[in-house]
Amino acid sequence: MSAVAVPTPRRVRARVRVWTFVRRHLLTAYAVLFFVYLLLPIAVVIAFSFNHPTGRFNYVWQGFTWDNWRYWDGVPGLRSAIVLSLEIALLASLVATAVGTAIALALVRYRFRGRGSTNLLVFLPLSTPEIVLGASLLTLFLNLNVVFGFWTILIAHVMFCISFAVITVKARLVGFDRHLEEAAMDLGANEWVTFYRVTLPLIAPAILAALLLCFAISIDDFVVTYFNSGSTITFPLFVWGAARNGAPPQVNVIGTAIFVFAVGAMLVNVLVQARRSKSAG
Repeated sequence: MSAVAVPTPRRVRARVRVWTFVRRHLLTAYAVLFFVYLLLPIAVVIAFSFNHPTGRFNYVWQGFTWDNWRYWDGVPGLRSAIVLSLEIALLASLVATAVGTAIALALVRYRFRGRGSTNLLVFLPLSTPEIVLGASLLTLFLNLNVVFGFWTILIAHVMFCISFAVITVKARLVGFDRHLEEAAMDLGANEWVTFYRVTLPLIAPAILAALLLCFAISIDDFVVTYFNSGSTITFPLFVWGAARNGAPPQVNVIGTAIFVFAVGAMLVNVLVQARRSKSAG
């Protein structure tokens, strides 16, 4: 007669505990690995901002130094490039957010002829490859004999940032309680007072999110800027040109500063919203 191995109750309980542990923590482990995969390149950029390379290439760790942060503008042309990128990103995000908020209000609140076409046109820049947008704007500016430079870059950035602003603000307006505005108008407020006192504070988080999103997209853009910049050099174009000869560690410094500023602004926004929710509750 052949013997059949029967698992003991202790082994069965151990297997059940192991399987329960794996099933309970599998999603957590996957999420941790996913975020490590996303943040690892950023961690490398931050680490190499403190590197002291002996040659032109900042690809191998040579030693720790603070000089890259002390002399962040020690590379010729870097200061002007980052200042130009900040100016364009700030202006483009402000204009795109203002126009995008108005478009979102019109699309959500009103029914008018061409509303469907407007919705389609808003989503087109999001689904169109950047190289197509850049080449199309280049053709437009060439046909109009426009001098390439600051204003062509600004117009191009406003063009593709408006779509992100519209979508962000529109998502907030879809779930907006119109009874709050009606109550304000019943109490004697006119349209402008209602918008300033009721509507604007309630959609302010979405407007701020749209502003930060447009700013991040604008300051990071390379393809559309490359087609419409002419001889003007923004920070992404400076990085692309410097990488061909060996990117200096100051590029990592600027990238780290932008990342820290973005994360800090996001945390401040979250804390402000949490405090408002707590005080309202």
